[in-house]
Amino acid sequence: MDDVTAQKIGGQVKWFDPVKGFGFVVADSGGPDILLHANVLRNFGQSSVADGAKVELLAQETQRGVQAVEVLSINVPESETAAPLSDFEELDAPDIANLPLEPARVKWFDKGKGFGFANVFGREDDVFVHVEVLRRQGLAELQPGEALAIRVIEGQRGYMAAQVCSWEASYGDKS
Repeated sequence: MDDVTAQKIGGQVKWFDPVKGFGFVVADSGGPDILLHANVLRNFGQSSVADGAKVELLAQETQRGVQAVEVLSINVPESETAAPLSDFEELDAPDIANLPLEPARVKWFDKGKGFGFANVFGREDDVFVHVEVLRRQGLAELQPGEALAIRVIEGQRGYMAAQVCSWEASYGDKS
C-alpha cells in the first residue's frame, strides 16, 4: 500500500465484529467512517477491539472509501458502568502487573455469555476469562485457538485471568 497517502487519524471504534472480519472507526475530525479490517488489526497483534476504544491509525482513501492501513495505538474505552469483579477487589494495578505473564491458548469464548476459558501451558486446570478483563485491555472477544499471554490469579472459584494480552504484545514484557 502507498504509505505516502496514508494519514494519521485519531478516532473511536464504532463497532468491530471479528466473525465478519471488520468494523468501523469514527474519526475525531469527522468525515466518513473508516473501515478497519481484521488483518490490519491482527498486524497490530489483536484479533478484536472493544466498541468505544480510542484508536490512532494510518488511513488512506481507496476506491471503496477510507480504510485503515495500520493501527498505531489502542486505548481502552472508558466505562462508568463496569462493576469491578469481586475477585479483584483486593488487587490494584501494580499487584496485577507484578504477576508473571503466562503463555495460553483460548479454549473457547462466548461473547454473549461474557466469559470463556483458556489453557495455560504447564497448568492442568483451565483459566476462566471474563469479558470485563478483556475490556480493560481494549479487547472485545477471543477466538478459539488464539495465542495469548495472561496474568492469572486464584479466584473464588478457581484460576482466572486478571489480565489478557495479545501474544505479540507480551514480547516486550520482562515480568
